[in-house]
Amino acid sequence: MTENFLTCCEICPRRCKIDRTRRAGFCGAGKKIRVALVSLHKWEEPCLVGENGAGTIFFSHCNLKCVYCQNFKISHEGYGAEISVGRLAEIFIEQQERGAANIELVTPTHYTPQICDAIDLAKTRGLLLPIVYNSNAYENLTTLDLLKNRVDIFLPDLKYFGEETAVNFSGAPNYFAVASAAIKKMFEIVGSAKFDAQGKMKSGVIVRHLVLPNFRHDAIKIVDWLHENFGDEIFISLMNQYTPVFRAGEFKKISRRLTTFEYDSVVDHAAKIGVKNCFIQVGRTADEKFIPNFDLAGIERSGAYGV
Repeated sequence: MTENFLTCCEICPRRCKIDRTRRAGFCGAGKKIRVALVSLHKWEEPCLVGENGAGTIFFSHCNLKCVYCQNFKISHEGYGAEISVGRLAEIFIEQQERGAANIELVTPTHYTPQICDAIDLAKTRGLLLPIVYNSNAYENLTTLDLLKNRVDIFLPDLKYFGEETAVNFSGAPNYFAVASAAIKKMFEIVGSAKFDAQGKMKSGVIVRHLVLPNFRHDAIKIVDWLHENFGDEIFISLMNQYTPVFRAGEFKKISRRLTTFEYDSVVDHAAKIGVKNCFIQVGRTADEKFIPNFDLAGIERSGAYGV
């Protein structure tokens, strides 16, 4: 599958048409998968972590250019190690053996064809865990179609409502139009949320929104849109953990942390309009200590499926 998509890359909405078998696309990614960390992550939404944590795999590079990205070391700078499709499939199995609640693909968009091949291979080797697709929602609908019968849970960010904000902070034209259509497609693929007897999500959609300082009204518009379009068939996750890192200090409006008032006003609005399925964050989460340590853990190991 992979070669057909990479020789004239249109995997994401930027459609840069670059031959990624020869050089990197806009996102920074070439032909081979690059991964920065494999871990058991316990700081996700409760229904995703189980007893041992979500089986996160952090991919290097990104099709957005967020000026406040907390993972800029891997998203902008491309830090990570190159692996084969076979090795990725092996990592999926290793995460299952560690007792992960799921396989969580973090920033996977630009590697979707390779990931699909890895999922197919891992399933022939006994992979049974739900697959979580954790993306920025800047997705092509045709690319999302590849994930039917492969991904069980979609975990997109819906970052912005306003066009100017998306362009200024992430270099993403038409962000809301693209991302809102993508989220509708994600819901079409997996349907309403379903859980096992232990409360772990088996399938469904959780839409995250990181509330930015000075943009609570933008956040409220996003909550309104999600509730109007999906009601209680999806979950919303409102996040207060914004930390002004990377280049955030260059932009006055987002150069500080979020206030309690700003966050609470969004949460209160969600409750007021009748949102029932909503995760919220309590306490001090805006801290650099919550940023993963991208130390290449869990990546290098010679195994049965290729290296």
